[in-house]
Amino acid sequence: MPNFIPYNPNQDAFIAINFLDQLQQGTFEHAIHYLVEHKLDLSVFYSAYNNDKVGRRAYDPAILLKIILFAYSKGITSSREIQWCCEKNVIFKALSCDKVPHFTTIADFVSSQPEAIEQLFEQIVLICYQQGLIGNELFAIDGCKMPSNAAKEWSGTHQELERKRDKIKRQISHLMNKHEQTDWLQKDKSALLQQQQRAEQTIETLNNSFNKIDEFLKISSPRIGNGKQKKEVKSNITDNESAKMTTSKGTIQGYNGLAAVDKKHQIVIDAQAFGEGQEHHSLQPVLESIKSRFKNVGISDDIYQQGAIVTADTGFANEANMKYLHDNNIDGYIPDNQFRSRDPKFQDQKENHKKPKRPKQKKETKIPSSEFTFDPVKLTCHCPAGESLSFKVQKKDNQGNEKVFFRGRATQCRSCHLKKSCMENPSAANDSKHGGGRQVSFILAKRRTPNYTDWMKHRIDSEKGKTIYSHRMSVVEPVFGNIGTNKGLIRFSLRGKKKVQGQWQLFCMVHNIEKLNNYGEMAA
Repeated sequence: MPNFIPYNPNQDAFIAINFLDQLQQGTFEHAIHYLVEHKLDLSVFYSAYNNDKVGRRAYDPAILLKIILFAYSKGITSSREIQWCCEKNVIFKALSCDKVPHFTTIADFVSSQPEAIEQLFEQIVLICYQQGLIGNELFAIDGCKMPSNAAKEWSGTHQELERKRDKIKRQISHLMNKHEQTDWLQKDKSALLQQQQRAEQTIETLNNSFNKIDEFLKISSPRIGNGKQKKEVKSNITDNESAKMTTSKGTIQGYNGLAAVDKKHQIVIDAQAFGEGQEHHSLQPVLESIKSRFKNVGISDDIYQQGAIVTADTGFANEANMKYLHDNNIDGYIPDNQFRSRDPKFQDQKENHKKPKRPKQKKETKIPSSEFTFDPVKLTCHCPAGESLSFKVQKKDNQGNEKVFFRGRATQCRSCHLKKSCMENPSAANDSKHGGGRQVSFILAKRRTPNYTDWMKHRIDSEKGKTIYSHRMSVVEPVFGNIGTNKGLIRFSLRGKKKVQGQWQLFCMVHNIEKLNNYGEMAA
């Protein structure tokens, strides 16, 4: 028989634990504890408490903030799971000083104080600046689209929701009639009791859905998008501030979490959530928020006039944003969607990624329209043989280009010695009734004044612009990788723009605190 060390689970042991000793210096939990106890002003949360004279005692915001930030750093967003961790995990016990807040208290703290969370985020940004982690050299802006606590099947325009409501009403009527007929014909047979119960449950579910849609349509108005045409966009019954968004993983119902990141140490200086898939309308609010935040905390009265550069991807490019950057003298670099096609470095990119195609049968190349002599002023055209072609029509094509069309007469092309190399169907020149001669078209040069998009194209196509824009991805994308992959944020668990923005800012605070722990004074 093997000789094992004996053990007995039925024994008592007294283990002395000092909770402060569990927060080892250099760890993330120690950084949270130090910042909350010595650096942050938590009085921003006090206005929500009115129990100074009556009412039971409340948990200190310091305890709630510590356990929530630490839970988010581990990818835990469930308030029930955070409560369980406070009961079982020694690090949570150390941060909460062996207190176990109820999960409803934890959930309410996250969802009910978005303004206080934003002020706390601002304090973290100031601490990062004071410790030299913000360089104010380059800000990169981008968004991360994530689903929220809202269902896609409850989305639609008001007209679509009305049709869905009417359809549910017809289903209810049909089931009610069927249920009454079955009850009258088979009322003495108990075998159908279970079937009738299921029918009643179905009718109750449909009634709840009908009432939900009907109540929403009565109290809400159609949701209008931010585009120039002001078209109605899809509303959502469960969270009308969220939106349907197309992502690389399919269509989601959620929010776009935007982050403005400083280049020096990838500190998030601004974090906002927008319930719309289009990003171009969100650039100006983000830039204005950065300017006001830096002014509020005393970093700079106007950060953009002190050399700060702004970069964003093509999703933020439109004429209005370019005009805003120009008029406010902001050193911005935002490419249009044709940026790469103008860059010689990307000329062979599409060809290298194209799938090999089957070789096509070679056709004889006809004489191109560039060989024809075209006068755009007189609107005349002469073919390579010297014949004058007849002007037919001037109209716009599908791309909006103004084009003019010319066609040779059948009598001209019939006896021409270039007929076979000029016309795709030379026999058409012999049919004067249904055929005709060679047809060519030309695009008239567009005459317009330069706009702000042209101004940005000139900036982004320059060597300086290409160099600056090349830093954008390396600045902002690692932040989304850290929050999404390392911290496990794959969806927002709240409803409403303010609440979702508060949760997004808490995750960005976790990212910034990690930077403080790794590169700030605590790392020294």
